[in-house]
Amino acid sequence: MIQATSAGGLQVPLWRAIVVYRFASLAFALALIVSNVGDYRRPLAAIPVAVVLIGWTVAASWLYARPQRRRWPLLIADLAVTAAVLLSAEWVIGRDALGSGTPGLAVAWLAAPVLAWAVAGGRRLGVVAALLIGVADLAVRPRLSQSSLTGTTLMLLAAVGVGHVARLGAIAEARLQRATELEAANRERERLARDIHDSVLQVLALVRRRGAHLDGEAGELARLAGEQEAALRRLIATGAPPPSATGVVDLGALVSAYASDVVSVAAPATAVPLPAEVATQVVAAVGAALDNAARHAGATARVFVLVEDEPESVTVTVRDDGAGIAPGRLAAAELEGRLGVAQAIRGRVTDLGGTVRIQSAPGQGTEIELVVPKLHP
Repeated sequence: MIQATSAGGLQVPLWRAIVVYRFASLAFALALIVSNVGDYRRPLAAIPVAVVLIGWTVAASWLYARPQRRRWPLLIADLAVTAAVLLSAEWVIGRDALGSGTPGLAVAWLAAPVLAWAVAGGRRLGVVAALLIGVADLAVRPRLSQSSLTGTTLMLLAAVGVGHVARLGAIAEARLQRATELEAANRERERLARDIHDSVLQVLALVRRRGAHLDGEAGELARLAGEQEAALRRLIATGAPPPSATGVVDLGALVSAYASDVVSVAAPATAVPLPAEVATQVVAAVGAALDNAARHAGATARVFVLVEDEPESVTVTVRDDGAGIAPGRLAAAELEGRLGVAQAIRGRVTDLGGTVRIQSAPGQGTEIELVVPKLHP
């Protein structure tokens, strides 16, 4: 797989080094052609070969300068031009001259596409390019010897080394981007925390203090304001984890933000990874279930949330010890146009390919189980 590169990525020095190598190896190849042209079978044929060497060196250096061009068409063209120059040596120089030790037409220059493939695709693509160029180089030699295999061996070693360095550069770049995203997210969270503290939290705290001694609905409103204040303080203190470089978030951390004096959350100690868009819908469904419990379970009810990470799915269970739901009440609510359970909970999970199970009885509380598969259609 070709590695994605950016205009300011850590692989930029490697691409620049390949350009320097192309021109340095070009100068060496041209010097050998000039010094050995008298031994060639067709000396004049060396002129168009030299033109191709010069032209492709300039063209490849310009084409590889743009990251969006470092794709299969350019990589294959680079390899094809180099192989063509190598294979032309038998016709230009002659097998007798090559057998007597006359250097080929692309000495050292032939390693440039191997280096480009290694940087673009890592060790594996680099080795593939080295083998293809090595076969083309050996094909024009009249006989195999230890010295004729040296060039292919050196290209293989260069492909492995450069490909490994390029892969490390890609990993380091991804980690640097991740660290930058985390730092930006922390800065934004701190800014929001200041704004929320100066406005929403102070209002909630005021409502809680003023209504703490009141009875009835006013006292219940004060209690709910206190719970929301505590939950909001925990949320801005911890923050929601941003998606990773692969777009995956920890569902357990997101659900844990709902913990409060009346909501207990139990999640695995290790991360529960889900795609960010899937986790967002699951968390919204959990929030709807908690809102439903706050409205109907009763003032003294407690809510328990359990997150389970299973091999093929993720299960979130929301259970309260409140008044429960009368038989047929959910169907009646849906007919009345109250779609909290039907759409906010069941609809979200069903769209993800999951299932929702609701178990309740008057006086026995309510349990809502959300099961979401890890592999989504």
